[in-house]
Amino acid sequence: MIDSNSQEFSPKTQTICLWLLFVVATIFLMAVIGAVTRLTESGLSIMEWAPIKGTLPPLSQVEWERVFALYKTIPEYKWDNPDMTLAEFKTIFWWEWAHRFLGRLIGLIYIGPLVVFWAKGWLPSWIKKHLLVALLLGGAQGLLGWYMVSSGFGDRTDVSQYRLAAHLGLALVLLSYLLWLYLNIKHGKAQSLKIDSNSKAYSLIALTAIGITVISGAFVAGLNAGVIYNTFPLMGGEILPVDYATGRGFFADIFENPTAVQWNHRWLAITTTILVTLGCLGRYLSQDRDRKSLHWLHLGCWVWCQAALGVTTLLLIVPIWAGAMHQAGAIILLILGIRCFYFEILPNDSDSNSDKL
Repeated sequence: MIDSNSQEFSPKTQTICLWLLFVVATIFLMAVIGAVTRLTESGLSIMEWAPIKGTLPPLSQVEWERVFALYKTIPEYKWDNPDMTLAEFKTIFWWEWAHRFLGRLIGLIYIGPLVVFWAKGWLPSWIKKHLLVALLLGGAQGLLGWYMVSSGFGDRTDVSQYRLAAHLGLALVLLSYLLWLYLNIKHGKAQSLKIDSNSKAYSLIALTAIGITVISGAFVAGLNAGVIYNTFPLMGGEILPVDYATGRGFFADIFENPTAVQWNHRWLAITTTILVTLGCLGRYLSQDRDRKSLHWLHLGCWVWCQAALGVTTLLLIVPIWAGAMHQAGAIILLILGIRCFYFEILPNDSDSNSDKL
């Protein structure tokens, strides 16, 4: 991967690293645009699944009228937007189109260089299978996106919160997987995921907490749970609001009751903030501070920024800009958490980058 004598990346290694980082960045951008699509209620504006034809937007007035007529057949239009004009429809259409177009573009950005690098023999054998797995995950993400959208065509005005959470979750799995490959190429392969120390275990616990908290946010978005109880730290003047339990059962309350969903997200976020802060303080205040301490410091600082942004989003009743920034902040937090965990499990002598592609 890197020549241990020169300590410099070879040109092909630099190219592969930049390619993986660029794909990760575009997935990040797509997730943020996806958040805006949800916040502007644009996700159901395109009623057709057309992977090739759908690349181009409507190019004539007749075509605009046709796609608008399709939108008029679903409950979201009939119940929520019966007075919507064509001009207003175009606004939500462009957000959904941009989201889908970027998904197609990511496919090209990934597949094109992958074929070239493979044909030139630039890819080491160990990474080929992982890149194929990522390709399959990307294809599954496209299918899952349509499966999610189709849930809003029946007897509801929004997509299923379960499918929304699954769609976001798979996007984050793909982003995390490619980021992990990038780290392995640049800094050395983590030969084992064995958790044989307290610091490794704690970094995994913190990363898991971050992931669960981010996915719980998808349920908040899916149920519009952020527009109720817009006070902090109490909800309706209470720690646990009276309508947390509806009597429909534990599972229904946890995933389908907006009050419970918001309460759960709040406390998951608070727990995650405390866990990360303790990990940061424990690592950074220890006498054997090293590069890992700096990664924990970045994570610890960002978790408080994300918490503050979350509270701000809630108090302002989820304006689009704040909701999108909160989504972006959550993904950045996940990336920093992955970096912390990676360097905790990486043997100290591997960080010298002595392997070669």
